[in-house]
Amino acid sequence: MGVIEATRTEESPVEVAAPVPDRPWQTVVWDDPVNLMSYVTHVFREYFGLPAERAERLMLAVHNDGHAVVAEGAREQMELHTQAMHDYGLWATVRKAPE
Repeated sequence: MGVIEATRTEESPVEVAAPVPDRPWQTVVWDDPVNLMSYVTHVFREYFGLPAERAERLMLAVHNDGHAVVAEGAREQMELHTQAMHDYGLWATVRKAPE
């Protein structure tokens, strides 16, 4: 019977891609024909605990630009914020932050 020889071969290294950090999610509040600007400011101050000046700037963005990003982070948290805005009677959505 003959002898079988095995030759060892070097495997090429496997490239493993580093995980790409996930883009954050955003809570966006949209302008609506119902809520007063003062009420929107009040909601931002009460719910998010924002200082008056920041809440006012966000409200003006909603009013003048039609929307404003009011929070950014993990999807689950943005969904909670969006639901809270709905509970206050504001129009809000969740979206993935642009690249």
